[in-house]
Amino acid sequence: MDQNIAQTLLTHGAKLVLLDVPAGTDIGIDMKSWNTGNNFKGIKMIPPGVHFVHYSAVKLGEMAPRIGFFHDFKESEFLIRKWDSKEEDISAESVPEETIERLKDNLKELDRYLGPYPYEIWKQWKELSSRITESLVARCSPLCGYVRSALELENCSDALRPRGGESNNKRRRSGKLTVEDKEEELLPNLKPKPGTELRLTEIPDKHYPDDATPSEITRHSLDSSYVLHTTLKKIREPIEIIGEMQLTFICFLVGQSLDAFEQWKKLVTLICGVDKAIPQYRFIYIEFLQVLETELLYVPEEVLCDIVASNNFVYHNLYKLFGNIESNSEVDGRLKSYAKRLQDRLTAKFLWDFSNLLEETDDEAPVIVPLA
Repeated sequence: MDQNIAQTLLTHGAKLVLLDVPAGTDIGIDMKSWNTGNNFKGIKMIPPGVHFVHYSAVKLGEMAPRIGFFHDFKESEFLIRKWDSKEEDISAESVPEETIERLKDNLKELDRYLGPYPYEIWKQWKELSSRITESLVARCSPLCGYVRSALELENCSDALRPRGGESNNKRRRSGKLTVEDKEEELLPNLKPKPGTELRLTEIPDKHYPDDATPSEITRHSLDSSYVLHTTLKKIREPIEIIGEMQLTFICFLVGQSLDAFEQWKKLVTLICGVDKAIPQYRFIYIEFLQVLETELLYVPEEVLCDIVASNNFVYHNLYKLFGNIESNSEVDGRLKSYAKRLQDRLTAKFLWDFSNLLEETDDEAPVIVPLA
């Protein structure tokens, strides 16, 4: 690290003190983690801003499910958390004031037991979290404050059990159950323990207004503009949808949360399915393309292979979006130019084919039904 940067971070960077963490525990911040030694007391020189602290207890060589929390570190902040050996987790109880003052008085002695923030990942972290704000973290984080890769579950009544929407109920009544539906019927009635789940923006399952005519229903089914309008009304400002996309990606990539991954996929699908509203939300689409390109650099190889095996939902959604951008006469030249350059970069990196964007595939072509 450059010595001037090191001196600045040493003076103005935040400190996270973690007391009584057992040796061998997996502790990390942002995209980096370590197994702690006997003298580990925390992390210093943390650049001000939102960071994701994460950890896993290790027992008999086995790593427990990952837990993490977002925190907006202020300049020179001194944050102290204590390890609960019984729960094998960071304690929810606050650290006594006398302990805090004692540590501050012995800061020079404490400093030697604090590991420096891994500055080599700072640029990448800023790119991955550029739209995550303190207010967004407060809105989306679980009420308990911690993002858990393995949610705490509890029994619930059959009426409250999550079942996957109205379409599943219709199939159940008609007797047309798939193998997956039958397997779901055999699952125990469980739901996340209140306060432990991420509080994410609900995306409507219904893609059209209540009073829509049949032709309008068809139009809304082909263009997600109505769903995007409806979703953006639920958040403080439209650009927060990009921040939530980043937050859920980090909760999946670093926090290992599958629920966050599902929300990330829903947001990508929603934004890519819009046509008419693209010019109105042009600023969202410029940010979306930049953010998604960055995130694709960090998707684990095994997940990318799984995406490809599942017909590559990222590719197919981008193919649709690029086609809508190209065919929409109201989209400005800068966005069209950026989309074209991104297509070229993705083709070079992943060999994805974005040629013939305006040609309908066999699956999307209209079906001709003879009337006689």
